[in-house]
Amino acid sequence: MPSIRPKKRFGQNFLKDQSVIRAILEAAELDPDDQVVEIGPGLGALTENMVGQTSRLLLLEVDRDIAALWRKRDEDGLQVVEGDALSLDWNEQLHPGPWKMVANLPYNISSQVVFKILEHRDMFTRMVLMFQREVAERLAASPGGKNYGILSVLCQVWFDIRKVVRVAPGAFFPPPKVESMVLCFDRLPSPRVEIADEPFFLKVVKAAFAQRRKTLRNTLTGAGFSREQVGQGLEMASIDPQRRGETLTLEEFARLTDALNSLSVDHG
Repeated sequence: MPSIRPKKRFGQNFLKDQSVIRAILEAAELDPDDQVVEIGPGLGALTENMVGQTSRLLLLEVDRDIAALWRKRDEDGLQVVEGDALSLDWNEQLHPGPWKMVANLPYNISSQVVFKILEHRDMFTRMVLMFQREVAERLAASPGGKNYGILSVLCQVWFDIRKVVRVAPGAFFPPPKVESMVLCFDRLPSPRVEIADEPFFLKVVKAAFAQRRKTLRNTLTGAGFSREQVGQGLEMASIDPQRRGETLTLEEFARLTDALNSLSVDHG
C-alpha cells in the first residue's frame, strides 16, 4: 500500500505487530460464511488477513485517502464505505446480519462505538476489538472495583467479555502513549438479567455512577427521583441505601430498576 501518513485528527495508530494480529484473528474464529465489519482498516494489518476469508468484508473508513486505496482493490465480498462509523446508519449498512466485528478502534471514538454496538447488539455474534487498556479494563471489570462503571454494566448484560491480549505501545506506528488491550465480546443467547424497560435501566445505571463517592440514596435522589421513591425502591430491591453504585451486581441493578420503575408509575 502506498505511503500514508497517520492523521492525528482521526486517532490513527496503525497496528504492525504480527503476534498481536494473530491473536486477534484467532479470537475472531472467522468462517467462510461470516460477514465481518472492520472500523478503521488503516493500512490493512488485519484487513489483509481477512480479505477472501469470509463471505463479506465491510470496511468503514473515515479517512478519504485510505478509503480510496481500499476501493481500488477488486476482491470478492469486499465493500468500502467512506464515513464516520458513528454517523453512518448501521441499520442500512449492516443489513442483513449477523456480523462479526474485528477492529483496532481509534481511541478517540472507542467508547462511543461501544454505545452504538449496544444499540445494535442483535446484529453481532462476536466482536474482537482493540481498546486503550484503561477502557478495556473498565469494560471487563467486576462489581466493587474502581474500574466498574456504566459500560461494564451495560456490556455485561448482553455480552460475555474476555481479555485476549495486552498490547505494548511498540506494536503500533506511531506508538501511542498508553498500553492497549484486545477484548473478545460474545453475544449471549439471552441477557444475563431481564430488563423490562431499557431506557429506564440506563437512567438508573447512569444515576448510580454519577457521583461515585456518594451513597446510592444520595446519588439517586440527585438524579430526579424523590427521596421517598429512592428509600422505598432500595428497600424493595433489598439493597442497603448506604452502598455505592459501583458495588451493585447486574442482578441488583435489575431489581432496583424494576422497583424504581414501579414506584415512578405509581406516582404518575
